[in-house]
Amino acid sequence: MAFNDKPVPAMNFKPFRVFALVALALFATNYVASQTPVVAGASAPSESRNINEWLMRMHEASRNRSYVGTFVVSSGGAMSSARIWHVCDGTQQMEKVETLTGAPRTVFRHNDQVVTFMPDQKVVRAEKQESLGLFPQLLKSTDSHIADFYTARQEGSERVAGVEADIVALIPRDTMRFGYRVWAEQKKGMVVKLQTLDGDGKVLEQAAFSELQLDAPVKLDKLASMMAKVDGYKVEKPGLVKTTASAEGWTLKTPVPGFKSMSCYKRPLAGQSRSDPMQWVFSDGLASVSIFVESFDSQRHQKESKMSLGATQSLTRRIDAYWLTVMGEVPMATLGLFADGLERKK
Repeated sequence: MAFNDKPVPAMNFKPFRVFALVALALFATNYVASQTPVVAGASAPSESRNINEWLMRMHEASRNRSYVGTFVVSSGGAMSSARIWHVCDGTQQMEKVETLTGAPRTVFRHNDQVVTFMPDQKVVRAEKQESLGLFPQLLKSTDSHIADFYTARQEGSERVAGVEADIVALIPRDTMRFGYRVWAEQKKGMVVKLQTLDGDGKVLEQAAFSELQLDAPVKLDKLASMMAKVDGYKVEKPGLVKTTASAEGWTLKTPVPGFKSMSCYKRPLAGQSRSDPMQWVFSDGLASVSIFVESFDSQRHQKESKMSLGATQSLTRRIDAYWLTVMGEVPMATLGLFADGLERKK
């Protein structure tokens, strides 16, 4: 999740979650049928190894698949869909995501280069987006501590988008995070459906392929050519500066269990004397939380609030001369721990 041109208010978080779920479908693949089953209640070392190996397979498998599909996200009573083309050619990863609902928008990604076409505005946004360490990009080694905070169990199989899929549930060990149910196609392990669950097992959000063509003849050079056609568009290259919260004068005085600091960025705003907006990202390997900090503006920041949309929660709060927005796919109480723990360094 990255900054827009303006700091992100709580009321505008819906598009971020939708695109995050689309990104998950682009990168995430799952468990192969021949893998040793993961069983809740196993001993800690064995369970940790099995969960981490399973998630590593999920991370790696998508790098070898080309596919075309329609991806549907249902969240907070709203539904959005997108058409996805994905191709892998050696070390080159590329995809095109075209929204089918709402304002027209097409997003191309070639490795870490992202270009977003907004035809209504005749604007193209080009930026470099390195991995923020979010699921499943975090899963680059078996050193993950995900098994300290989740257990896993198999829940049978089901046909989704025309393919047979195994179902695995990831169950949180505490009340500070949501659970997940994942459907993975049996032959090579691509995720075809994902649900986010609250503490009672209720589905907060669902993302799934409604139609999927695996090993489709998608051509990388054709997508690259489309990505480069910016004639007639105004090209914007938003500035994003990597930094640390400490360097910006902030600290989290009480760590939130399981969540590690993954990255911190600020967006320089030309022509103003106020401090630049900052985004500080945390993850437990599956869920993520972003802390946005900007200068308080009485014209825009009038009322502290809490909002929910599907799995995504958001709260806003004033801290002296600053305005805080905390957003993530975790329970509201967990966001409160981040907000309460954020402190301006003296």
